[in-house]
Amino acid sequence: MEVKVMKNILGENEKIAEDNRKFFRDKKIFVLNLMGSPGSGKTTLLEKTLSKLTQKIKVAVIEGDLFTARDAERIEREGVPVVQINTSGGCHLDAPMVRRAAESLNLDAIDLLIVENVGNLVCPAEFDIGENMKAVVLSITEGDDKPLKYPLIFKESAACVLNKIDLLPFTNFNLEQARADLEIIHPMIEIFETSCTKEIGIYNWCEFLIDKMKNF
Repeated sequence: MEVKVMKNILGENEKIAEDNRKFFRDKKIFVLNLMGSPGSGKTTLLEKTLSKLTQKIKVAVIEGDLFTARDAERIEREGVPVVQINTSGGCHLDAPMVRRAAESLNLDAIDLLIVENVGNLVCPAEFDIGENMKAVVLSITEGDDKPLKYPLIFKESAACVLNKIDLLPFTNFNLEQARADLEIIHPMIEIFETSCTKEIGIYNWCEFLIDKMKNF
């Protein structure tokens, strides 16, 4: 009988993630891991964030997706350096992928690196990439039950962006219940109500990011 020894994938990833964190810290780069479901509005939030932040700081982006470079092309139009990672079916980014992508950037010309993870409420929360902060985008159209159904991603995130708030009157999303559930899962989580298309709440979100960068 053959006994197969399987490597601890998470353990190996954690080692590289810690190396990444030190690497970015030495470069004085703050790293944000932006997560959320497909269609939650991550890329649109990123576009609006870049339009505000690039007036103040130097930003670069790593885009994670299963296939295509469409999101990276959108970000490139914002005038910032961007690298696309295609996982070819993988449901998350990991620390080695991020390190390889980051090394193709001019890291001496970056204050903030935003990593838009693969659209998923499960896997990205389980893999540290060496970030300073995780944030999760939850669209009003996804339903208010998602924090309790997928608690880890909200527990791991310093901030939750409740996006598409302008659609609230047209859904059965219970905003008070969602806020209460988020605070049970993570009492210190920062909650932002935004509509990226209407540019609601973007200023407060950007000020939060800048404040986090000052104190890391």
